[in-house]
Amino acid sequence: MKIFTDLKYTKSHEWVRELGNGLFEIGLSDYAQKELGDIVFVNLPQEGDELKAGETFADLESVKAVSELYAPVSGTVIEINEELEDTPELLNENAYENWIIKVGLVNTGELDLLMNEEEYGEFCKNEQ
Repeated sequence: MKIFTDLKYTKSHEWVRELGNGLFEIGLSDYAQKELGDIVFVNLPQEGDELKAGETFADLESVKAVSELYAPVSGTVIEINEELEDTPELLNENAYENWIIKVGLVNTGELDLLMNEEEYGEFCKNEQ
């Protein structure tokens, strides 16, 4: 399982990467993509959608189940990863290169509520 020091993680297995200038990428963790199995469909939000931390912003369909994705932070969707619409399996190939959305963050204090790599690693160990 891959976990990176430059990311923040949620208990629902999304990650956040700061890009600078108030922009952030949000994606699915390596742990989650392995648990889900082969991802066959991604239902993405629209650019301009407002996200609220803890609320659903997208869903994924895998060979095992349909899973909702929860916004780790509040903000406005600036860009969606359109490649995932035609090739959702990119999330299985590399969950950290293949972000799901980019957001403009409204409240940077919400980042402090997320887990760092060490905390997330412990959290995943306890999930098994």
